[in-house]
Amino acid sequence: MVPVLFDSNLKSLPLIHRGKVRDIYAVGDEHMLIVTTDRLSAFDVILPTAIPGKGAILTSVSNFWFKYFSTTIPNQVSDMTLADAIPDAAERQLVEGRAIVVKKLKALPIEAIVRGYIIGSGWKDYQANGSVCGIELPKGLQLAEQLPQAIYTPSSKAAVGEHDENIDFAATVALLGEQLAKQIKAVSLELYSQAAAYALPRGIIIADTKFEFGVDSDNRLTLIDEALTPDSSRFWLADAYQPGISPQSFDKQYVRDYLETLDWDKTAPGPELPDEVVKNTAEKYAEALQRLTA
Repeated sequence: MVPVLFDSNLKSLPLIHRGKVRDIYAVGDEHMLIVTTDRLSAFDVILPTAIPGKGAILTSVSNFWFKYFSTTIPNQVSDMTLADAIPDAAERQLVEGRAIVVKKLKALPIEAIVRGYIIGSGWKDYQANGSVCGIELPKGLQLAEQLPQAIYTPSSKAAVGEHDENIDFAATVALLGEQLAKQIKAVSLELYSQAAAYALPRGIIIADTKFEFGVDSDNRLTLIDEALTPDSSRFWLADAYQPGISPQSFDKQYVRDYLETLDWDKTAPGPELPDEVVKNTAEKYAEALQRLTA
């Protein structure tokens, strides 16, 4: 039985922030410890049921992509070891495999979303007005159809329990300045393109994904948070894909689809998940890791 971690409660480090999935601790003045728990959020609500092993899988997937992209963009991962950050072996064991030590950076206030296919909120926007985040799209697209080229559709970052809001590129320029906004757009599209090309021969279509960035003391753009995980992306089974129907997925869309069948208003508290949904979700996440990193 895989042990479940809903909340981490480390005694040796001060807790800075408890997010939807990650708990963040201070490690001195220049580093932080990110612990990825087994919590699952859907529709911006943290569900009361955890997914066993999920945090370790997300950590492994992110670490894989951080290394894969290391020649394209700097990332948050520090040279400091987990043992350096948590000298006590018993406490360290509580988060082993699901915690990484990162450099303390200035996080930027946007989520950099790239869409290669039309699905989710993008599909709803397209049906309503033929565009996504102000970007006009061709007429007659079907649900889940591949776009002629990937599009950059940023959103503002919301606090836990609140909804992120789609914004246009001009709004990111107002928030960040033109040079940094253009750099984030360009690198986000490049990362998505590289990842999609890598994943497809391994049976995964990356339909869309979300990146987060920070800047270091020299104002260098740096990839932070998580990268191309089943939590931050839509991963579809390539062999079963066809436009016009909702694709089979390796991500939390399976949980969202289940929740849509319930009489729930998408506000906290969220409903408990049945054992079958928990088991199937854990298996989907594990298969995504295996396909990407085997």
